[in-house]
Amino acid sequence: MDIALDLGTANSRLRVNNQQNAIDQPSVIAYNKDNNEILAVGAEAYQMLGRTSAKINVVFPLEGGVIAESGLVEEMVNIFMAEVCTSRVVMPRVVACIPGEITEVEKRAIVGAISSFGVRRVLLIEAAKAAAFGSGMDIMGPHGCMVVDMGAGTIDIAVMSLGGMSVSKTIKTAGNTMDEEIIKYVRRKHGLIIGKAMATSCKEAIACVIPPESELTFRLKGRDSLRGLPRAMEVNSTEIAEAIGDISATILNAIMDVIEDTPPELLGDVQMDGIMLTGGLSQIKGMKELIEKETGITVHVAENPADSVVAGCFEATKFIEEAESQRANLNPLMTVY
Repeated sequence: MDIALDLGTANSRLRVNNQQNAIDQPSVIAYNKDNNEILAVGAEAYQMLGRTSAKINVVFPLEGGVIAESGLVEEMVNIFMAEVCTSRVVMPRVVACIPGEITEVEKRAIVGAISSFGVRRVLLIEAAKAAAFGSGMDIMGPHGCMVVDMGAGTIDIAVMSLGGMSVSKTIKTAGNTMDEEIIKYVRRKHGLIIGKAMATSCKEAIACVIPPESELTFRLKGRDSLRGLPRAMEVNSTEIAEAIGDISATILNAIMDVIEDTPPELLGDVQMDGIMLTGGLSQIKGMKELIEKETGITVHVAENPADSVVAGCFEATKFIEEAESQRANLNPLMTVY
């Protein structure tokens, strides 16, 4: 049994066949502070966010695409894997994605969390490479492909050819940073204190990175910063665009840096084929148009951008035997654990 695992900062996805995700849940875990008992994981835990008593802690145990709290990640992975692996007779092999720029310690922490369930093999693949596979790009031939995987914890940008990364860059100014900026903006301009869940809902509903053709509004609910009383108000998409303007500029600058470092031959291929956007953040209104305008290169958004990485991980399972035997020189998978 082969399992594709996208252990994301905001959402975790597992796939055991090429049709649909067996698991697609928020990467959230709730536990009792007194005895460390796990109370809820995934969507159930996400519903508790900001609504718990003092005895219960609800956390995202991954930050910036890497593990922040190893014990909680192990618990979360074990619960998710147990839902997929109903029989323990045959131990599964797992292909998991990692950010492009990651230390050996962070890499082994991810491997350790997955191995705690009792798997036969753990194989790693860079998130940008998996995203390219999952969006239908051919990265195994001598042809340049550029992909920008835009997640909650990291933005992975890469130009690939012959199964490897020619130029890549990872930044941690991503979707979660946008949530934080929205929270700060609303408090500074309107004196309203809101939580992360409310900021995320606002971003998904009306966020844009260029002035919208038609104004959209979203009703925020929170606490008045002066009186301490509950208050609700409406914000529009122009205000949210102002709040996240610096972040979109940072993302654009990172893309430009990768383009400037790309060899001319590969850049010609990218100019011809365009840039592929994947990840949940790629669906923000105006992101595609902004990148096209500033780079002069056609930009495509993957058909199912949020699922591109896990789909690519599953696609990479066909290279497991070659990676284990080290028969092939061109293999998208990294070290076998």
